[in-house]
Amino acid sequence: MSTKGRYGARAMLDIAMHDDKGPVSLRDLAQRQELSVKYLEQLIKPLKAAGLIKSVRGAGGGYVLAKEPFDINLLQIIEALEKLATSDCLDNPRICGRVAICATHDVWKEIQNSTTHILASLTLQDMVEKQRRKLA
Repeated sequence: MSTKGRYGARAMLDIAMHDDKGPVSLRDLAQRQELSVKYLEQLIKPLKAAGLIKSVRGAGGGYVLAKEPFDINLLQIIEALEKLATSDCLDNPRICGRVAICATHDVWKEIQNSTTHILASLTLQDMVEKQRRKLA
């Protein structure tokens, strides 16, 4: 998983944590997450296209969740930002003629399946609750 996926998850968690206060501005999000506004813009666009967040225009505008936090899982967030493949041969088996006889291919597939399962089982609401416990 690249920084894009990790930072995207952090941005979504931040938006969810501040959901009760209204739209989150990119400037505030960037400041809290110690990221540049320019980088966050690159993350926001695919998250918006995936229907995970929406923008609110005007004074006091910014970004809000497009769904309830319990309806968004980490897998959706990561997949909106990047391909989740532990190896290129999982994403495109035709690039390697050894896929059918390669034991490491099976290991990469198991790792990817486990990772996918974990990410799909964790909702943004779960992450909000974890974050609140850490901050308490």
